[in-house]
Amino acid sequence: MTMPYDASSDETDDALLARYATGDAAAARALTARLTPRVYGHAYRLLGDRAEAEDVTQEALLRLWRIAPNWREGEAKVSTWLYRVTANLCTDRVRRKRPSGMEDMPEMADDGPGADSAMQERARADALQSALHDLPDRQRQAVVLRHIEELGTPEIAAIMDIGPRAVESLVARGKRALAEILRGRKDELGYTDD
Repeated sequence: MTMPYDASSDETDDALLARYATGDAAAARALTARLTPRVYGHAYRLLGDRAEAEDVTQEALLRLWRIAPNWREGEAKVSTWLYRVTANLCTDRVRRKRPSGMEDMPEMADDGPGADSAMQERARADALQSALHDLPDRQRQAVVLRHIEELGTPEIAAIMDIGPRAVESLVARGKRALAEILRGRKDELGYTDD
């Protein structure tokens, strides 16, 4: 008998994947609920296109389900493996076709505070997304993993298959480049030097 599963429980991703491999559908649903937002967010930040990010998310999770029976617990974290697969799928898509830009993105419904602050936040998010796409691919990936996904250097190094010093270098160069790209837009985006 399969027991219902609470996605917020303390069971590890590895344990859920092992349960899925034995046919536990509840474990698959729980792992999907836990990982989909992270994978989608990562893909969207790397691609800047919601439809492409959805496709990448679906493909990455399908790959996870395919390897589940052969997963060797303890060799890598499920999330690390999934971030790497997501990044590789995104890189493949970028190489095939560069994203067309922010103007193709659909408007999002706004449930936040007043229209002025919502427009300002939207402008900031759009400016950041646009600036991220001006970075070289590896710098963009490192910056997104560090500052948006909030991963540590060792996990980023594993995802990107590089050393920790290379991660730090990519993040530092990416941050400097972002600052330079956005420097002339401080007033427009409502930032002050206070």
